[in-house]
Amino acid sequence: MSDDVQSWIKETVTQNPVVLFMKGTAQFPQCGFSGKAIALLKESGVTDLVTVNVLDDAEVRQGIKDFSQWPTVPQLYVKGEFIGGSDIMNEMFASGELQALLKA
Repeated sequence: MSDDVQSWIKETVTQNPVVLFMKGTAQFPQCGFSGKAIALLKESGVTDLVTVNVLDDAEVRQGIKDFSQWPTVPQLYVKGEFIGGSDIMNEMFASGELQALLKA
């Protein structure tokens, strides 16, 4: 895995408050989990969201899994910190933790 990809990922997640690595785009998610993640973020009031379509670049798709040590996509980052995938987002949303984190 190239250091360039890892550097780019690190820069992306640290320079943007909310980043979602996903399959597809916010307007056109390409899998149910990515669609669910976008819906949860919208319901939580997120307006400043950067999405990265991992289907556009195989290196980024593998690189984000290596970066987070997490095997699946989508992956949510808030203020540079890895939060989790759609299952964790769903649990956090149900408890109100996700909304609180995103408003902080």
